[in-house]
This record gives sequence, structure tokens and C-alpha cells, in this order.
Amino acid sequence: MSAIKWLPLESNPDVMNNFLEHLGVPSVYGISDIVSLDDELLQLVPSPVLAVLLLFPVSEKYEEYCKKQEEIISSGEQGVDASVYFMFQTIKNACGTVALIHAVANCAEKLDLRPDSIIKKFIDDTKSLSPKERAEFLENSNEISSAHESSAEQGQTEAPNLDDKCNLHFIALVQVNSKLYELDGRKSSPVLHGTTSQGSFLSDAARVCKEYMQRDPENLNFTALSFGAV
Repeated sequence: MSAIKWLPLESNPDVMNNFLEHLGVPSVYGISDIVSLDDELLQLVPSPVLAVLLLFPVSEKYEEYCKKQEEIISSGEQGVDASVYFMFQTIKNACGTVALIHAVANCAEKLDLRPDSIIKKFIDDTKSLSPKERAEFLENSNEISSAHESSAEQGQTEAPNLDDKCNLHFIALVQVNSKLYELDGRKSSPVLHGTTSQGSFLSDAARVCKEYMQRDPENLNFTALSFGAV
């Protein structure tokens, strides 16, 4: 982690959509609440769903999971598609922004982004960079930093102090070339969760979210959000 700190982005669709609007994402796409991970209620989520975001507690069980995942990553068995856009999180409390960048960047061709938009320029400028270099590019992006700060301050809850410790973390679940990937800026690589399709993506992503909850059943602070049509 760098010494740079941002205010946490609230897990509130209005706040996140305000941020996405600042970045230049067309208003027909945005964040929606996933009120339940049950199959029947998933049908209420606006479609198509292009990505899923999960907010969860950073607990010992999450850290144990990370260690196991890093062993799998280190083995090289995953075979991650080179076209997956992935970046590290080096800015403290920027996990929400990194998750949203992961969500948008991995379906950018479907979004009809304006060439002069903040997010399109960021994706184009960092396309050929490494995950570490993308993180450093974000550290120096005044446009994204300003958009993040503006949206973070508009949340329904009182904005925390920059020095407050945040024990919640965002990840993104995306589909790239019929594969489901977990993108966590705290990990060294995307995590492959098997095959998926446009028709099954939401239920497949919900399965991964449920696995997070099952690993830490005593915690109730989980929030799932969809990115796609609104």
C-alpha cells in the first residue's frame, strides 16, 4: 500500500452511479442492489448484468482464503486470459473505485464509452501496463481522485475521517471470454472461478458470493451489487 489515502466509497447505488457518471459511463448502465442471492430473487436484478461487486469484512477467514488463493496463483494452474483487465490496489480505502474500474474495463466494448471520457482515457492509457503500473497511474490521476472524493462525500452516512480504519473490502466478479474471474486488488492475480455465460453469469457470480459468506458465517456485513442495465 502507498501512503495515499482516500475516503471509502459507500456501498450505495446512488453514490456509485454518481461516481460512474463523473467517469463518463452512460447513464443507461449503473449499479443496482442485489437484495438476495436466492435464484428466484436474482430474477429481479435488471439485466443484462455485466459485473457483480461484493463488499465484505476483512477478517481472519478472508486472510486465510487469500493465502490459499495465492498458493493456487503461484502454481500457475489457473491460466488467466491475457485480455482480463486487472490492477493492484495501492491506495488505502480505494477498493470501491478499483472494483468499479475492474467492472467497467472488462466490459468497456459493450458500454459505448465516449473517447474523451475519464474512464475511457484511463483504460486506453493503461491497457498495455502491468497491474502495478496501473495502480501507480491511478495514484497520479487527479480526475479520478476528484471524482472519487466528490462521490464519497455525498454518501448517506457521515463521511469518515481519513485516518479511520476501514475493515470492509470490495471485489469485482467479471466475465471474460466465457470465464468467471474474481478481481481483488489485494491479490497478485485474477482468480478463476470456472466457466460462465451471459445467461448464467449472475447465478454463477452469486455462487461465489455465497462461498464468501459461508467461509465467514458469523459476519453479516456482506453487500452484493450488480453493474449493468439500470
